[in-house]
Parts: sequence; C-alpha cells; structure tokens
Amino acid sequence: MNRPALTLPLPRFAQAVALTVAMVAAASGCAAVPAMAEGGAPAPAAPARSDELQTILAAVRADAAATWQLADAGALKAEAEAVTWPDGSLGCPQPGRMYTQALVPGWRIVVRGSGRERVYHATARGHWLPCPAGRAVPPPSGDVTR
Repeated sequence: MNRPALTLPLPRFAQAVALTVAMVAAASGCAAVPAMAEGGAPAPAAPARSDELQTILAAVRADAAATWQLADAGALKAEAEAVTWPDGSLGCPQPGRMYTQALVPGWRIVVRGSGRERVYHATARGHWLPCPAGRAVPPPSGDVTR
C-alpha cells in the first residue's frame, strides 16, 4: 500500500527566506565581472564624462569665482583629468585625519582665470574640495587620463 508523502507547510517567514535566497543566488549569476587591476584587486570604475562632471565643473568654477571675488564664473576655464585617488583623502590629506583605504575614481580639476589658478580634487560621484599645493598628493602613476 502506497502512502502519500508527509509534507509539512513552511511558516511564512521560512518561505520568505527561502525565496530571498533563491532570488539572490539567481541574480548573482547575472552580475558583471569587475575588471582586475595589477595584483588581482578589482579595478575601480573610471569616472564618467557626463552630466556629473559638468555639474562638478560648474560648482568649482563658482567656488573659485567666489574665492577670487569675481562676478562671472563663466569666464573661468576649467580642465579636468580623470584620476584614481589612492584613498578617501582624494589626494589632499589633512594632518591628523584618517581616511578610507580604497581606490577612489575621480577628477583632478584646475580652474584658471584672471592670472590665478586653483586646484580641486573630486570623486566621480560629485564630492569635491579645493586642494592647496602644499597638501596635494599626486595620484599613483599611470592612473591619469586626460
């Protein structure tokens, strides 16, 4: 005589956990494989030259114009080069502060106008800061694209 298999209903929480685990496992096979840098570490993504950069350039021009007390920030020229900063200081460490030890894709921006020059360091996500010459640390060699 064949008996039906005994099945016990799973509680809703266990069902939700099982479904979540199955979805994560299925989605992980679709993830992009990151590019590898020397030494086998994942290479940081290069910053995009899009709206984010234009927003950063407008902001640093406005900051330079305010610092120099100029009425027209549009008259200032800004050059940006893509860099990979060696840590969270963005190549502009302040004494006594600690920074994340991770590569940070971003920009080194030079604003010029009225015979003056001001350097800014920025992340690809839009965070920027002025970096005086005495504090500036160059990005690792080979990590600059113009």
